[in-house]
Amino acid sequence: MFVFLGRNQGVFRKARRIFFPKCCSVIGLRYYDCPSISHPSVEVLASATSYQDRHLCTQASIVSFGLEEKEAARRIRHVISRMCNGTVEDVVKRLQHYQDCSQIQISVSLVESLLGGFGDDWKSAMGFFRWAALCSGCKHTLRSYNKMVDLLGKMKQFSRMLELVSEMREEGIITLETFAKVMRRFTGAGKYEQAIEVFNDLDSFGLTKNTEAMNILLDTLSKEKHVETAREVFLELKSKIPPDAYTFNIFVHGWCKANRIDEAEWTILEMKGYGFRPSVITYSTILEAQCRNRSVHKVYELLDKMHAEGCIPNVVTYTIIMHSLAKSHGYEAALQIVDRMNASGCKPDTLFYNSLIYVLGRAGRLSEASRVFEMDMHRNGVTPDLSTYNTMISAFCHHSCEKEALEVLEKMENASCVPDLLTYTPLLKLCLKKGKTVDLLSFLMNDIVNKYHLSLDLATYSLLIHGLCRAGKTDWAFLLFEEMINQEIVPRNRTWKLLLKEAEQKSMHGTVERIKELVKQSRHFGCSE
Repeated sequence: MFVFLGRNQGVFRKARRIFFPKCCSVIGLRYYDCPSISHPSVEVLASATSYQDRHLCTQASIVSFGLEEKEAARRIRHVISRMCNGTVEDVVKRLQHYQDCSQIQISVSLVESLLGGFGDDWKSAMGFFRWAALCSGCKHTLRSYNKMVDLLGKMKQFSRMLELVSEMREEGIITLETFAKVMRRFTGAGKYEQAIEVFNDLDSFGLTKNTEAMNILLDTLSKEKHVETAREVFLELKSKIPPDAYTFNIFVHGWCKANRIDEAEWTILEMKGYGFRPSVITYSTILEAQCRNRSVHKVYELLDKMHAEGCIPNVVTYTIIMHSLAKSHGYEAALQIVDRMNASGCKPDTLFYNSLIYVLGRAGRLSEASRVFEMDMHRNGVTPDLSTYNTMISAFCHHSCEKEALEVLEKMENASCVPDLLTYTPLLKLCLKKGKTVDLLSFLMNDIVNKYHLSLDLATYSLLIHGLCRAGKTDWAFLLFEEMINQEIVPRNRTWKLLLKEAEQKSMHGTVERIKELVKQSRHFGCSE
């Protein structure tokens, strides 16, 4: 059973009695082909070790490290979690004096992995960072320093952040990437003057105030809605630092984001004055803004202008327009751009077809979406990718077409395209909505856990727990909740509160107390709202 990873056999047997009173094999059969099967059999994962091996293989976004380091990370987190409201120095002292940590061999992968797992708890992260530097054989890398700098900036610990930057200068490992993070964090906190000061101080850190550095500052200011300030900075610097095409694209994007399209168009004239030709990306940014403003006639006028200038719109341009029009004008207006694209001779790619299928699906034109998926893509030599299948499945699920969605899943598997969690999310939502919490849900979870060895994330756990609570399956929801905490995933407040309320209403006193214990245990993992 999918919710009991690495647990004892007694719990496995209990789970089978609750959820799988009838054991039936579904190997080689799709759920919709077997209406008589009410309780598909789901094989439990054999042991904690086998689960860990599978789990590690799925963590592509986390620095890869072995089982010994995984245990070391667990020990360190355990020691830190037993502290309440301690200072950075308290964390350092506790790690120094705790016997479980004294024999740990600190490695680069261990440090980088742990730094990425503290969430917003900057004190614990900083305490661990300082302690690790004291350990034999450990020397922090640029990546580790940058992670710590970014976290301190995120949590508005600017004095500590700048102290760390000075330390990096002494170590001789500071780069422009570090200052990009510092400037972005200052600007994000509304401290754009400090961001400018950081840029002005680059020379004292041995870095050159060149076009790349200037563009980082301008981009940071523009993206944080300080495009006017960015413009003032540019006017001051342009006589000393030459702009490039990217400089002007930054302003085009910034003005469009501020919905000041006239300034964006004037920037294009200025760009030409400096000898730079606007690119497809430059014009596509303005096209997207015109779509948001519901100026469809201006969209077509600009497309004509691009052709006249020899800047031919590409498939990305048309994809952006279609997607933007779908949000601002509705799906029918978005679909009209397809005719314009076909007339221009521009060939669609996978991303375009994915967007087209999405628009058709949302418009309720499922037969046309299916035709694009089944025929048009093949005729134009475009191969469906993971996102294509996911979009088709989502479209069918959005309109409660369970059988058709499962057929797409089967085609996906036959094409050797491996599903991910996003493949199953709309299917899980649909089966919970329809109240099929035993048969279809069990079938899907067998695929997710046993067939493809996918690790559930916060969103999937939350979806399942909420859906099972609504369906009255509190036992099942609790077991998922327990597994979630064991995987060190912090539940959202509304999730554990809903589960606690359901357990209290059913007088599940033991479960109520266990939920409270698990919530307390999860506090040190981080925060989820």
